[in-house]
Amino acid sequence: MKKIMDVFFFVFLTFCMLTNSSLSLAYAALGLRLWYEKMVPVLFPFMVLSGTLIRMGLVESLIRPIRPFFGKLFRISDPAVYTILMGFLCGFPMGARTTAEFRNRQELSVAEGQFLLAFCNNFGPVYFLGFVLPLLHRTLKLPYLMGMYGIPVIYGLFLRYTVYRMRLQDTSMVSQPVTKSSVRTSLPDALDDAVNAAGLSILRLGGYMIFFNLLNLLPGLFLHQSHLLAPLLEITGGLQMLADRYPLYTLLLLPFGGLSGIAQTAACIRNTGLSLKKYIIHKLVLTLLTAFYYLGWRLLSPDTFLL
Repeated sequence: MKKIMDVFFFVFLTFCMLTNSSLSLAYAALGLRLWYEKMVPVLFPFMVLSGTLIRMGLVESLIRPIRPFFGKLFRISDPAVYTILMGFLCGFPMGARTTAEFRNRQELSVAEGQFLLAFCNNFGPVYFLGFVLPLLHRTLKLPYLMGMYGIPVIYGLFLRYTVYRMRLQDTSMVSQPVTKSSVRTSLPDALDDAVNAAGLSILRLGGYMIFFNLLNLLPGLFLHQSHLLAPLLEITGGLQMLADRYPLYTLLLLPFGGLSGIAQTAACIRNTGLSLKKYIIHKLVLTLLTAFYYLGWRLLSPDTFLL
């Protein structure tokens, strides 16, 4: 039955594309343009740099200044500290991709990888401050930064000392002998491998952006308020369609990331042993916590927040 439904969906989508070729071309072109303008210049350099550092075994040296704080606060290994750094500073989907790289090199356990995925795969500050807040015409930044990044950090700490309190007790890989997968490689070899891996990843992520933007064709044909569903499919293109009409709705969509974001994360963690289902559950919880935060802020300070 599922196979029949899948075939029907893609036949129906193909029919809609053929009968609305101009509109489908516009949606696909939007996804391609957003990938080329937003994702490639922001993510690709970080992917190459991060992959090179990991392959050369330089992560420990890089995170040494913040290791005393984050390592003790979260009680995690050096690769996990680096993953948090990449996830929060470089932006989605670097948290998932870095977690997957360390998992493939056996430098993170499944439990530690699942813990990191729960809170550190978020949109980066460049995206949030340079695209989202200007789109919503926000000049007050600190409360929004707290909603975007403070809540995941607090949620991560809560998970570390409750759900993962015992699961991560013996998962630090720092004191274990160096394995074959973590042997340092030379700069030319590490850079070449990192460029190849980053190129494949960025092309895959671009394909997801184009496809999920194309799916906007379906609600666009059959629903009057189709722009409300667009960010749930692909968030960057969807937010552009939504503009500044529903600020609270926009802010609540960011922790979840849209179906395209879920698909991109699934592509990053494939064959790592990490659960996509658990990742989605944590994203839904973060969305709910963010809703409580913004609604509470609106009640306490209604003059500074516009719904």
